[in-house]
Amino acid sequence: MIRLVATGVIALLANAVALVVGALVLDDMSLDVLGLVIAVLVYTGVAVLAEPLIRQMALKSAPVLLGSSSLVATLISLVITAIVSDGLRISGGTTWVLATVIVWAVALAARLLLPLVLFKKALAEARDRR
Repeated sequence: MIRLVATGVIALLANAVALVVGALVLDDMSLDVLGLVIAVLVYTGVAVLAEPLIRQMALKSAPVLLGSSSLVATLISLVITAIVSDGLRISGGTTWVLATVIVWAVALAARLLLPLVLFKKALAEARDRR
């Protein structure tokens, strides 16, 4: 149970960092401070639901596209978040493509690095017990 909660917290934080970085880097992507929480919750919820579905469809229909399923899930999550939430606005085709790649890459890096930072003490204790 603790691992599930930790994974959820990491996903929320990673997606928040990714959306903020995307908004800072891209001129045509904006993220309201007040809408950030709603945007992150919507984005994370859609990503959690969309990625397994897209991965399953790619596995059945086009296994070659399996590697890009995370990028497609990121794009779908951004589109739905922009539609549902007032906190995220993206305009222009190039910005949509760049936002997808930036948010995906930053979220991936954050999901790898945040546990090392946030759970450093717990990881050290687990290592010492061995």
